[in-house]
Amino acid sequence: MPYHSLEDIEALTKQALMAYGATPFVAAEVARAVRVAEGYGNKICGLYYVESYCLQLETGRVDGHAVPDVTNPRPAAIHVNANYGFAQPAFAQGLVPALDAAKTLGTATLAVGHAHTCTSLGYFTEQIAQSGCIGIGFTNASPIVAAPGGKTRVIGTNPIAFSVPDGAGGVAMQFDQSTTTVALGKITMAKALGQQIPLGWALDAQGKPTTDPQAALEGSLVSVGGHKGWGFGLMAEILAAGMTGSVLSGSVKPLKAPQGPPHDLGQFYILIDPQSGEAFAERLAALSQAATKDEGARMPGQSRQIMQEVEVVDQVWNRLQELAQGPKPSG
Repeated sequence: MPYHSLEDIEALTKQALMAYGATPFVAAEVARAVRVAEGYGNKICGLYYVESYCLQLETGRVDGHAVPDVTNPRPAAIHVNANYGFAQPAFAQGLVPALDAAKTLGTATLAVGHAHTCTSLGYFTEQIAQSGCIGIGFTNASPIVAAPGGKTRVIGTNPIAFSVPDGAGGVAMQFDQSTTTVALGKITMAKALGQQIPLGWALDAQGKPTTDPQAALEGSLVSVGGHKGWGFGLMAEILAAGMTGSVLSGSVKPLKAPQGPPHDLGQFYILIDPQSGEAFAERLAALSQAATKDEGARMPGQSRQIMQEVEVVDQVWNRLQELAQGPKPSG
């Protein structure tokens, strides 16, 4: 597979989004998120989504001209209404006031409601950590998870992300994971590649374990750790929907479908200023030293390196170039 620079990926993605109707600011924020995802090797949250972004801009499922509304209903609570636009520009508008509140009061929350899927939740909590605060994030998604012992889809993969600052503008620890055994994107990618999936990832429509990705997509995913992961998924659901006014997962249509109602998803972030603690830096250093004592052991996300060039399959790159030219005239 050929390599492409992150600069080219970002520029072409921005061009494609604008060609399909996004404003320059919106396109730039979304393209930057795609760039970072690809740079970290997170293919599921990178170029994999760009085609659906463009097609949904064309049909109006996502509003590329939406202007986020930022309000401050309580001293430590920042709310952003994305107005059915992308999550990235909405977060960008709310981040600075949320950081100001956290650094003034010790802890603050940032609720982003009525937004398109945010894809990589860690992309946002990482920005919080790089700005000096601990960031904890929650979001929901289209329904694909049944309760333990059940087969009816109730919640989404509902990721949780956690990023810790290192005190020098970097990130000392980070994890970003779905509350299911595996992200839905890995199932869809396995189907596209004609591959089987490991046993334990999913159930078929009858609630039976399956290794067939198509049967998994018609059934449900398994919560990580069984009922324990189910509990975390419910927690993310309550915060992402209940604290933002967005819809429950059960009302969200498939995220990549070109047509349909807006995603109307929520993201909820908790920002904590480490300076409000008594010994944060010292305890973090001690914990990191203990966790990395054995050879090969490390803190989650520690020493992540972003690549400047990444492999992109020809089919994906060629499609991106097509999208950058805009919609084809009908007739």
